Amino acid sequence: MARPYHPGPKQFVFVAGDGNDQQVSVGDPQEAYVAFSAFFRDRDSDTYTIQDAPAGQSLVLMPGRGVIARIETADRPRSEYLQVGRANRYLPSAMLFFENGYAGLNRFGQWLSDLTDLDASPETRGATRAAAITTEAAAIEEVARIWGDSGIVDPGNQYYVFFDSCDVGDDRAERAELLKLLEFLGIERVDAPAEAAEGEVWVRTDTRLDAEFERWS
Repeated sequence: MARPYHPGPKQFVFVAGDGNDQQVSVGDPQEAYVAFSAFFRDRDSDTYTIQDAPAGQSLVLMPGRGVIARIETADRPRSEYLQVGRANRYLPSAMLFFENGYAGLNRFGQWLSDLTDLDASPETRGATRAAAITTEAAAIEEVARIWGDSGIVDPGNQYYVFFDSCDVGDDRAERAELLKLLEFLGIERVDAPAEAAEGEVWVRTDTRLDAEFERWS
């Protein structure tokens, strides 16, 4: 569950590989974002860390590796890692962290609990992520996240279309995860129309998905 943002001042520490750390006191997430954006853009580092010591949480941006890590040391210690395909994903992840901490990034992408899993093939990464989801509610939420990135409803309102207009070589890890989750949920995949893009995945609408998908439409 996302933690509420308590009005400031709130303290964060920004850390870069150059050793020039910066402690900031901010009144709201937007102010924190502006401060970190300047910190991020003014340096050339392989890693940038945002530390929220009172909450026991950190966000680590690793442009040199194309990875984002989120870390929680309080409550339930854990770390998760996300492979980043585009440079413009780093600062949005920071904003989500400023707004709701570790949980604010739940829907940001395909998080994996082991950094070495990111070295696997996209298909293996997708299967690994799907295997970590063991409840129907979590599976539905993850399917909705994937659909929300590039999904549509067909004009006849009979099918959900994932990866709209995408090539089969796009989003391979998320496609592999989706197919496993659809199987887990017992949701029927259908043949896409001849004019559909090769990477699209079509499934019949399912009442279990309707409410969650509505939040992403």
